[in-house]
Amino acid sequence: MNHLLVDHFLKPRNVGNAAEPCFKAQSGSFVCGASARVSLQMDELQNIGEAKFRAAGCEFLIASLSILMERVVGKSTADAASIGSSRETLLAELNARENQSHCIDLGCDVLLQAIREYSNAMRDEWTGDEALICTCFFVSERTIESEIKRRGLTTVGEVTQACNAGGGCGSCQPLIVEILESCRHSVP
Repeated sequence: MNHLLVDHFLKPRNVGNAAEPCFKAQSGSFVCGASARVSLQMDELQNIGEAKFRAAGCEFLIASLSILMERVVGKSTADAASIGSSRETLLAELNARENQSHCIDLGCDVLLQAIREYSNAMRDEWTGDEALICTCFFVSERTIESEIKRRGLTTVGEVTQACNAGGGCGSCQPLIVEILESCRHSVP
C-alpha cells in the first residue's frame, strides 16, 4: 500500500474546525455515501491561516483532505484553488485507481467550495470605489471592462489570460460572462 496514503489516513493532519470567523463548505458522494466538510480561516494578509476538515469515508478521502489542508495553509486563495484543482496530482500521489477517484474529487470539490464562500463574502464586503469581481486576484469590474474593450476579448478564458480574473476559484466566472455580454451589447 502507498506510504503517503497510509500515513495521511492513519495520522490525518488538520482535522476539526477552523477558528471563527471561517468559511465552510460541505458535500457528499452519491457513489459511496462519503461526506466531507472544510473550514478555512483567513489571516491578516488574506491568505489561508488555518484549514481544517471533517470527513466520513474511505482512506482516499481522508488522505486527500489531509494532504490538501496541509498544502493550502499559508497560500493565497488563487494558489489554494490551483491546489484544489490538482485532482490528477493526488490520484498519482495516492496511487489511486480511476474507480477510487470520486473520493479524491469530493475532497478537491469541497475545498474549492470553501474558497468560493470566502470569495463571495469578500465581494459582498468590498468597500472600494469600484466593484470587486475576482477576489482571488483582486481584479475590479473596471479593469475587466477595460481589458475587454482594449483587446476585444470575447471569452472568460481570454479575460483570465489578460488580467487573471477567473483563474482562481472560479466563483467570479459568471460575473465575467455578464461583463462580456454587457460590453458586447454596448459596442456601437
